[in-house]
Amino acid sequence: MEWNNIHKSFRLNNISINYVNELIKYSEINFKELSFFLKEWFSDEDFIKVNTSGSTGKPKTIFLKKEYVINSAKATGSFFGLSKNTNALLCLPTTYIAGKLMVVRALTLGWHLDVVLPSLHPLNNVNKQYDFSAMTPMQVENSFYNLNTIKQLIVGGGVVSKSLEENLQTLKTKVFATYGMTETITHIAVKKLNHKIYTPNYYQLLPGVEIYKDQRDCLVIKAPKITDDIIFTNDVVQLISDKQFNWLGRFDNVINSGGIKLQPEVIENKLSNVLTNRFFVTGFPDEYLGEKLVLIIEGKETKINFTKSNITKYEVPKTIYFLDKFIETETGKVNRKQTKLLLEK
Repeated sequence: MEWNNIHKSFRLNNISINYVNELIKYSEINFKELSFFLKEWFSDEDFIKVNTSGSTGKPKTIFLKKEYVINSAKATGSFFGLSKNTNALLCLPTTYIAGKLMVVRALTLGWHLDVVLPSLHPLNNVNKQYDFSAMTPMQVENSFYNLNTIKQLIVGGGVVSKSLEENLQTLKTKVFATYGMTETITHIAVKKLNHKIYTPNYYQLLPGVEIYKDQRDCLVIKAPKITDDIIFTNDVVQLISDKQFNWLGRFDNVINSGGIKLQPEVIENKLSNVLTNRFFVTGFPDEYLGEKLVLIIEGKETKINFTKSNITKYEVPKTIYFLDKFIETETGKVNRKQTKLLLEK
C-alpha cells in the first residue's frame, strides 16, 4: 500500500522522520489536528473521509480513495515542477481537503514541509524562503508584503478580488487561482493571476483531466485517475479549448429578471472595481420582473458610484442592502444563502 510509505526525503518542520509511529507521535505533541489526519491516512482503510465546505450546498461527508489522493498529489507536483526536497509551507487547516493534500504531497513527493497554525496572517512569524504554499484569498491579502518569501503560491477557497489581483502584478511570487472541489481532490485546473504572458488568461487543466459542457452550459469533469464518477457541476463556463476554460459563475445563482438572465459572478467582477467591502449580488422575488437584482454589502451604509464599474443597464442593482456582518461557512467563505435569509426575516 503506497500510502503507508514515507518518502525518504520527507521532513516536517526541518526534522527528518521516516517512521509512521514516530511521525504520529511528533504530530500529537505539536499539531493535534494534523495527528488526527495522519492516523487516518496511515490506517488500513483504502479511503479517507472528507467534509465538503458547504459553500455551494449542504455540507456533507464523502469518501476519497487514497490511491486517487496520491494521484492528485503527483499531478500537482508534475504541473508545478515540484519534486523531492521542495520547501513547502502548510498554513491551512488539515480538517479540509486543501490542508490534507499539502500533507500528502509532502509525504508522497519527499517535500520539506513546515507547518504553522492556520490564521489570517500566516507569514507573520515566518523567516524562510519557500518553493510552494497554498492560501485563501484573505490570507493572501493579509500577507501581501511578505509573499515574496514564496516562489509559487496557489489560492483557493474563494474569489480573488480585482484589487488584489492588480496588486499581485508587482510580486516576484508566481500566484495561481485554482478550480476544483472536494470531490475532485482539490484543484483540477489553475489560472495565472500574475506573470501572465497572454491576456485574457484562462484555467488550464492538469494532466489526466477531460472536460465538456452539458445542456445548461455547465462544466462536466471526467478524471479517471482521481474519481470513478463523471462530475456534473453547476459551474457555467466558456470552453476555450479541450484544455482551457473560462469560469463565468454558478448556474444556481443565475437571476432571471424580466426575461434577462444575469450571472451574479460576472456582475460582481465588474462591481469589484468600485467596491472594497465584501459584497455579493442576488435575486429577490419581484411582482413585475419575477426576480430583481439586489446588491448586499458588508459594512456601514455609504453612497456608491457605479460609473467606473462598466455594468450594463440590466446589471444595475434595483435595491442595495447593508449588513454589519455576513454569515460565513466553516472555511471562512461567504454563505450567500444564509446571509440572504437575514434580509428575508
